[in-house]
Amino acid sequence: MTVESTAAREEARRSGTGGKRAAASGEPSTSRSASPGGGKGRAAQGASNKQGAAKKKPAAKKAPAKSRKPAKASAAQPGGDEFVQLLTPEGERVHHPSYDVDLTDEELRGLYRDMVLTRRFDAEATSLQRQGELGLWASLLGQEAAQIGSGRALRTDDYVFPTYREHGVAWCRDVDPTLLLGMFRGVNNGGWDPNTNNFHLYTIVIGSQVLHATGYAMGVAKDGADSAVVAYFGDGASSQGDVAEAFTFASVYNAPVVFFCQNNQWAISEPTDRQTRVPIYRRADGFGFPGVRVDGNDVLACLAVTKAAVERARTGEGPMLIEAFTYRMGAHTTSDDPTRYRTDEEHASWEAKDPIARLRGYLEREGRADEAYFAAIEEESEAMGKHVREAIRTMPDPDTMAIFENVYADGHALVDEERAQFARYLSSFADAPAAGSTQGGH
Repeated sequence: MTVESTAAREEARRSGTGGKRAAASGEPSTSRSASPGGGKGRAAQGASNKQGAAKKKPAAKKAPAKSRKPAKASAAQPGGDEFVQLLTPEGERVHHPSYDVDLTDEELRGLYRDMVLTRRFDAEATSLQRQGELGLWASLLGQEAAQIGSGRALRTDDYVFPTYREHGVAWCRDVDPTLLLGMFRGVNNGGWDPNTNNFHLYTIVIGSQVLHATGYAMGVAKDGADSAVVAYFGDGASSQGDVAEAFTFASVYNAPVVFFCQNNQWAISEPTDRQTRVPIYRRADGFGFPGVRVDGNDVLACLAVTKAAVERARTGEGPMLIEAFTYRMGAHTTSDDPTRYRTDEEHASWEAKDPIARLRGYLEREGRADEAYFAAIEEESEAMGKHVREAIRTMPDPDTMAIFENVYADGHALVDEERAQFARYLSSFADAPAAGSTQGGH
């Protein structure tokens, strides 16, 4: 697996702009117009103010306030903005002047397998929640390409800080999918050792993991390691102060961190245009590091851009912001009803850009996979679904007294008293097990 370095890419890196000069949808980008508040704009405004002072007009009557109309999500195609795409929604391969990949047939088929199995796991988890086996579930449906593409761009020594939706990235980090279910079932506080796979525990607090990732990356730099750190967050989290603070620290300390924003258009029921007035990737400009927008439903583009960003971080060139422009096809979580704030037309327009369908179309068109391969993947998908269902229903409950452990290193009289009180409470039930025991099932 290689990333092609073009002359444009090298020039961008030498100038410290990374992928910011990327062309829109594969076409050469045009220079941005001058900001209304700067340069000639200020001069013109000053002249206008002088004319206004010389001849004042009566103040116009204030127009009555208009009622607030229902919000709309961002346009399905980000026209006019820099946009990296290597695989069109129709499954046609295109090239980009700054980012590209050259993959073997085996690697392409591997990406397809990753996305199919991740989607199947996610679908099973959603069904299990509906059956009462999980308390909650956050689906990644529609975001498989962003997660698999970026996840497969990383080395084993890179470190990942996820939110609570990065099931595909966890798959790429070799975290057992069934371990992701424990927290949502309420039987543990995470389910896996973060240091085993360099994949941090899921973070429910919105945006806080971006600060954690930046601090960790600063430590990596002080240790002299050449690994990179990736922080995942959503478009809604981009409004959090923690994210802005992380950008500041990462820029000032030149931390080897990649900020990967999955812009799925909706922060629960609020569209992106109520989070920001400019494309999210352009926020990096104000903090002094490059940003790039990539087609988040294109697994090849997400792989190429992320691979370039982490290589940039490893070589001491500092942070970078990637905005993966994608769409949340399902609900925000299983407690959400997206039909109350999204239209069927919007959903259908994004369904036509399905990341798995476009890669399959490319594999079929180029003869890189046959029907026997797709049938084998479907069979493997069925086996995964069965495994997940069996695993969740046999997952043991935690030790009921474990909450009192590891509070104080040498013990504490008050904790001992609380432990004894709780044990007496449990024993008051007729069918209570012995204190300290575990129960199967949930």
